[in-house]
This record gives sequence, structure tokens and C-alpha cells, in this order.
Amino acid sequence: MQLPQWLARFNRYVTNPIQRMWAGWAPTFGILEHVGRKSGKVYRTPLSVFSTNDGVAIMLTYGPDRDWLKNLKAAGGGRMRRYGKTIELTDPRVVSKAEAAQSVKGRWGPIFARLPFEQAVLLRQVR
Repeated sequence: MQLPQWLARFNRYVTNPIQRMWAGWAPTFGILEHVGRKSGKVYRTPLSVFSTNDGVAIMLTYGPDRDWLKNLKAAGGGRMRRYGKTIELTDPRVVSKAEAAQSVKGRWGPIFARLPFEQAVLLRQVR
């Protein structure tokens, strides 16, 4: 299931500014820092994020046609604030939910596999 585009627009202007206050600390959330591929501006987008063996999996709740994903692909990666720490991420790959669920660590794997969306982005953490 893909959430409607009107909800994505609402979240961009209303919900996201509020979520940026806490998403960098909360479980299953993170704040993705990415650079606009045209503007060069730095953006901070709160997202649903799950840890994997070598990085993170991000749910594509609004589908793959997202500006933040286009920016990540153009730059080859970005940074993410999670649990109060900033990590560097690289190699964005859009995969099926089933493929991403195999990579999600711990007790979150079975939960991730049951969430009502079809795709995810896998990113590798730069160490």
C-alpha cells in the first residue's frame, strides 16, 4: 500500500517540522540530511528507519518517487541522525519489502515484514 500524495504534501509542511524536534532520538525514526540535487540546499527529512546489519532500511510509505530519495541517489548517500548520533550513509538501493525485511535486525524484522508498504531503501553505513 502506498499512502496518498496529499498526505505527503501535508506531512512536508505540517507534520515534518514537528517531527524534526524528536525524530533523531526516537526508536524507528531518524532524520535524513540530504542535499538538493538542483538547489544545493541541505534538507532534513524525518523518516521511519530500521537498523540492518550494515546500515539502515527506510520504508517507502509514499512510493519511490520522493525528492529525498532522488537527492540521495544523485549524491550517492547522505547523513542520518538516529538515537542522538549522526551517521554517514551511502549506496542507496530501492528493494522490495521482503528483501529489506531479511536485513532488518532483531525483533523489528518480523514487524517490518508485516507493515503495509511494498518497497524500502537500503543504505550502508560508512565506517
